[in-house]
Amino acid sequence: MELRIFTEPQQGASYDTLLTVAKATEDLGFDAFFRSDHYLAMGDGDGLPGPTDAWITLAGLARETKRIRLGTLVTAATFRLPGPLAIQIAQVDQMSGGRVELGLGSGWFADEHRAYGIPFPADKFARFEEQLAIITGLWSTKPGDTFTFEGTHYQLTDSPALPKPVQDPVPVLIGGHGATRTPRLAAQYATEFNMPFSSIEDSARQFDRVRAAVEARGRRKDDLVYSNALVACVGANDAEVARRAAAIGREVDELKLNGLAGSPAEVVDKIGRYAEIGAQRIYLQILDLADLDHLELIASQVQSRL
Repeated sequence: MELRIFTEPQQGASYDTLLTVAKATEDLGFDAFFRSDHYLAMGDGDGLPGPTDAWITLAGLARETKRIRLGTLVTAATFRLPGPLAIQIAQVDQMSGGRVELGLGSGWFADEHRAYGIPFPADKFARFEEQLAIITGLWSTKPGDTFTFEGTHYQLTDSPALPKPVQDPVPVLIGGHGATRTPRLAAQYATEFNMPFSSIEDSARQFDRVRAAVEARGRRKDDLVYSNALVACVGANDAEVARRAAAIGREVDELKLNGLAGSPAEVVDKIGRYAEIGAQRIYLQILDLADLDHLELIASQVQSRL
């Protein structure tokens, strides 16, 4: 089981804070540092000092880290045009020496689109599907050849399809709860399927849908990595768990039900139950980015037991 650190910088984090967490992620032996791609804080927080752009952040981290994987969970297809996004990701992959992963989704948070003047179209999923086709098509076009795409929402004519990422292919992560379209797109384009903030039972059902779609596509069902994203709140004792829960505005009982919360032994046990249904990676949503002792505890008392 791989453990990855997953942050939500729109809730309030500077680049320097993210760099500190990313370096701790690397030093403590975690597999990857991922971040959300949002421009507006959610809930009651003020989001100070303000949002940071996901791919600019990852470009900086690409030069400041050496080992960890870097990616988004997930970039919204509504935020960027697919051609420039393919260029950005290829460049960051080069800057990192081939450590980038793309999580891509359709986009959902209407308020942040209104707040920053980003169009929020009704046909988001169709645009998302075309973006997947374009981005992967650009990357897979052989040097010297050109790429043309004629879609409903995007048209590309004789693109040189440059630059190329280091990796061939760049891992693509698709996730979500949709019962039909999401598994179909994961089967067609993804190297990883992620089930965010879901119970073991719901995850098992969705994993089975994706496996069936993968096999229907003519791929082996284990071609994909299956993963979960879950909020983490681990403490050496009950008081420490309660303190960390209060710091992120959550209740301990709710976190134990819906996330990975409690003592290291409790969290190891619950991760084991996700592993039983086929989860191979867990993205630990870390909401208090100032609490580096939390990461140290998870590394020494949870990760070491998996």
